Amino acid sequence: MFRLGPLELVIILVIVVLLFGIGRISKVGGELGKGIRAFKEGLSGNKDQESEQKKADEE
Repeated sequence: MFRLGPLELVIILVIVVLLFGIGRISKVGGELGKGIRAFKEGLSGNKDQESEQKKADEE
C-alpha cells in the first residue's frame, strides 16, 4: 500500500499552511482540543451520574 514518509508529510503540511494560513490552523487546533476535552468530560460525567443514581436507588 501507499505509505507517507516524512517528506510527503512536510509537503502536505506546507500546502495546508498555504491554503488556510497559520492563524486559522491554530484556531482549528484549539477548537478541536476543546471538543475532545468536552467529549471526554461528557463520557466521564455520564459514569458519575450513573453511579450517583445507583447510590440513591440503594438508599
